Amino acid sequence: MGGAKKLSKSAIRHAYWDWMFYNLSVQNFERMQGPAIIKMLADVREDLYPGDPEAQQEMLERHEVFFNTEPYLGSIVPGIVLGMEASKAEGNDEISPEFINSIKTALMGPFAGIGDSLLPGTLIPILLSIALGMSPNGEVTGPIFYIVVFLAIMLPLTWFLFSYGVKAGANAAELVLSGGIKDKVTRAAEVVGLIVVGAICAQYAKFNIGLVYTSGDLTINIADILDSIFPELPVLIISFVTYWLMVKKNWSAGKTMLLMLVISIVGYFTTILTV
Repeated sequence: MGGAKKLSKSAIRHAYWDWMFYNLSVQNFERMQGPAIIKMLADVREDLYPGDPEAQQEMLERHEVFFNTEPYLGSIVPGIVLGMEASKAEGNDEISPEFINSIKTALMGPFAGIGDSLLPGTLIPILLSIALGMSPNGEVTGPIFYIVVFLAIMLPLTWFLFSYGVKAGANAAELVLSGGIKDKVTRAAEVVGLIVVGAICAQYAKFNIGLVYTSGDLTINIADILDSIFPELPVLIISFVTYWLMVKKNWSAGKTMLLMLVISIVGYFTTILTV
């Protein structure tokens, strides 16, 4: 199991409960569930790097990045992260921070999509409908049924996925390193991660151009022309501007969001932008 032998069963259980309790409770708009990953690793840092505060700090700082997935089915992802960190702590220096974060980013999207469809989209509504049917007059049996059955399903499922992820993360790291394909896997994971982030930007970000040219009976909508040439081109441009500000100019997320707010307000009142 490679690096995972650095972690005792109690340490893995501790990390599991950290993820379960903190995956949503410490969520923020800048890094989403990223702080939960940091909390999970912080509580096992002495198991991984005993008496080495510098190595502990480096481990935690490399996870100060965006992370967001479905927290139950996606519990395998923090498990994989923990397994890779344990393997790195064993002395596998070829496991770079970029490699770990690339794998994490590549996996969060697929597990979010599958998890949201199966759990919040299917299982939870079924359990709620049964619970509501058991409490037509406000009986307490419905809520009790939902809580008990939900936990009876989720706790074994998430523990299995998390613990399997720890083993898979350590074994995957060893397999990649022994096969000499680390760079290829890292590159592939980075590409998948970029696709996931790009899809999120295209689906959720909006930057609507409101400029319209009118001459007599002729009306030309600038947004329609841009969409016919390159759909969502303004969103792509604003995404690259945001990346440039935060990565190249070291702007904070708050400062960047404030700039976008100012641009949105000015653009709306000048009709350059529209809702």
